[in-house]
Amino acid sequence: MDFLFNPNVQFYLLAYFVGGIPFGLVLAKLFAGVNVKEGGSKSIGATNVLRVVKETNPALAKKLGIATLLLDALKGVVVLLIAKAFGMSEAAQWGVAVLAVAGHCFSPYLWFEGGKGIATGMGVMLVMLPLETLIALAVWGILAKTVRISSVSSLSGVLALLVASFFLHPEMAHAPVILIVVLLFYKHIPNIVRLVRGEEKRVV
Repeated sequence: MDFLFNPNVQFYLLAYFVGGIPFGLVLAKLFAGVNVKEGGSKSIGATNVLRVVKETNPALAKKLGIATLLLDALKGVVVLLIAKAFGMSEAAQWGVAVLAVAGHCFSPYLWFEGGKGIATGMGVMLVMLPLETLIALAVWGILAKTVRISSVSSLSGVLALLVASFFLHPEMAHAPVILIVVLLFYKHIPNIVRLVRGEEKRVV
């Protein structure tokens, strides 16, 4: 058990368990009295919080959706900033970033189920690759306003970030970025299937 005293391991565990906090589920139950895992896409993310809460309390839905988005993004950011403050290596920081996203996608508090990971992914990427993340957010924002299909705008933003990282930082090891992108796409497989079938719903 000596490995548990390794600072890197401690930060990896912290990232995973903090990343796994299901803020959307908690906020929706606490303030709207609904279980987001029983409605909509059954995801714990901001989009499903907005969709499910809107059915019973439209006035509250947007507030809870925004709160979920911010908290899901911040949980990765906070652990990363602490890791930076403790002087962790860049490689260790990338490990923290990957595990924060993995924690959200496969939450230890929900029997390893979880959300789609977009907000947490963008949060950690904003710390690690700020310029690429701003490009991704711009792509996401444009498509969110025009196409109005959450999965399309989210995944397009993720792809834009990945491509931008190769152009802006060709020298870096891209394995952690690719791993996060693969995680996000994996969690969106049901959405991708619905897109192919023409069944994916627009955000209204």
